Amino acid sequence: MAVDLRMNVLIVDDYKTMLRIVKNLLNQIGFTNVDEAEDGSSALQKVRAKDYGLIISDWNMQPMTGLQLLQEVRADAKLKHIPFIMVTAESKTENVIAAKQAGVNNYIVKPFNAATLKGKIATVLGDF
Repeated sequence: MAVDLRMNVLIVDDYKTMLRIVKNLLNQIGFTNVDEAEDGSSALQKVRAKDYGLIISDWNMQPMTGLQLLQEVRADAKLKHIPFIMVTAESKTENVIAAKQAGVNNYIVKPFNAATLKGKIATVLGDF
């Protein structure tokens, strides 16, 4: 099944520059409907209000971390099916394990490029 590049994608990061970078990478790959949230709680509001096909979230945010956002999404029957990719600057084994246990679909360590992002998305959603 081919990936629908028109699906809604939500990127979550408390660092505006990172939001811009990831949005540009997604646009390069071909995604056209990309929304942004600057923290986990605003992301949760957006996800509950709109139909998303993918969430890409940073790990380190305040007041709600990416892991907490993931746990909230997975705990909600209406949202738990949404593919979730975690982005982090650290590749600590315990973080990877915690994210896997919480139900993350994939994991990206910064810095990364469009090819890496596309590969991670393809692993989660299928080929483009």
